[in-house]
Amino acid sequence: MARTTAPSTPGTTSTASPAGGQQLSHGLKQRHLSMIALGGVIGAGLFVGSGAGIAAAGPAIILAFTFSGLLVMLIMRMLGEMSAARPASGSFSVHAEKELGPWAGITAGWMYWVMLCCGVAAEATAAGRIVNGWVPGVSSWVWVALFMVFFCASNLTAVKNFGEFEFWFAAIKVAAIIAFLVLGALGVTGVLGPGAPGTHNLTGQGGFLPTGVSGLIVGLLASVFAYGGLETVTIAAAESDDPKKNVANAVRTAVWRIAIFYIGSMALVVTLVSWKDPAVVQNGPYVTVLRHLGVPGAGTIMEAVVLIALLSAMNANIYGASRMAYSLVGRGQGPKALAKVGGGVPRRAVLASCLFGFAAVLAAKFWPDTVFTWLMNTTGVAILVVWLFICVVQLRMRRRLEREAPELLSVRMWGYPYLTWIAMAAVVGILGLMTTTEGDRQQLYAAGVLVAVLSAAGLLKQRRDARAH
Repeated sequence: MARTTAPSTPGTTSTASPAGGQQLSHGLKQRHLSMIALGGVIGAGLFVGSGAGIAAAGPAIILAFTFSGLLVMLIMRMLGEMSAARPASGSFSVHAEKELGPWAGITAGWMYWVMLCCGVAAEATAAGRIVNGWVPGVSSWVWVALFMVFFCASNLTAVKNFGEFEFWFAAIKVAAIIAFLVLGALGVTGVLGPGAPGTHNLTGQGGFLPTGVSGLIVGLLASVFAYGGLETVTIAAAESDDPKKNVANAVRTAVWRIAIFYIGSMALVVTLVSWKDPAVVQNGPYVTVLRHLGVPGAGTIMEAVVLIALLSAMNANIYGASRMAYSLVGRGQGPKALAKVGGGVPRRAVLASCLFGFAAVLAAKFWPDTVFTWLMNTTGVAILVVWLFICVVQLRMRRRLEREAPELLSVRMWGYPYLTWIAMAAVVGILGLMTTTEGDRQQLYAAGVLVAVLSAAGLLKQRRDARAH
């Protein structure tokens, strides 16, 4: 069987260099992890992408975000349980290998790596377009290159630099959401804006479920993908000063706040403005609401917030991709050249992740309808595949921990095993719903190809290693 960085003794943190050299550092603090947990799921998908979900589902988007929010809480709790018990830089990939075999670690880990790297490309491209709108004399591709170089360089230095960037990025995003909730509440009560809207926008524009179940399905899928990013905190926990305590605290404090930020802001949007307003999609729901309330410079303010959200996601994705690649390599599941650690940072893994991301950027420029489309379709489903692995692995790992080391269960999954089974059924159900529309089917096909290739490669390696031993 392949080597693994999963701890051989209870409580050991997996940060050792696979080459037997320098270890990853432990430069992240509790405040870093808390803000990474909060900020990791507050991104452009919420600020802008949620507009498409509102246009599809109408006021019922509240139900969609509530359902997906509950699912995300369960997934995050499962991750918290596993990561608090056995922190590892490869997070769920390490646990998947230990509980299901190397093929599972390879499939979950490398699929997540591809998803994060493609996310870097998409975020850099979107950020470049925003800054190009402010400084039209400089091509957006120049900005893309600058962002890529800057965050690659920052991730090559001490991990505390990543933590500081993410802390302040997340703080700005959280402050923006809180300000929006306060302004929105003032608008609903009539203190701010043209007057209290009552329930007109909730029920007077075709009812609460104006587009039926089909619209709700589209809104549900949009809301699920807007929640992506929560896994980074469990990857980062392995490089904190007290992994067990810090990840437990981060998970506990983040869950209910995420629910308030997402579900609360969606409820305010569909209460204050009509879901039929084209501006909800064209300008984004947050800009539309702020303009409705008469907030000066609403468009520019939200553009700046979205830019920060994109840069934050870039930074977090480069970090998460590099640590996942490093962990996989350390377990003999990738090219050994990426294993070298310098200054407590897996620098070659950082460079490889940035190069893949930049290659995806070039694909967006030269092959937007072929290579780039396939990559993005793949990543659209990757998060659901990872969540499915998390559910299965948590079921097995919890039984193992209760039998072998119950003292490690400082964070426990609620309602185990029933809520885990419910979460698993929900993920499978969402994958099933994706077969109902052509665009989502294309994503399923693309992701299916990648899963099949990675699983086949993992099984072949697993059998070869078994024969060697």
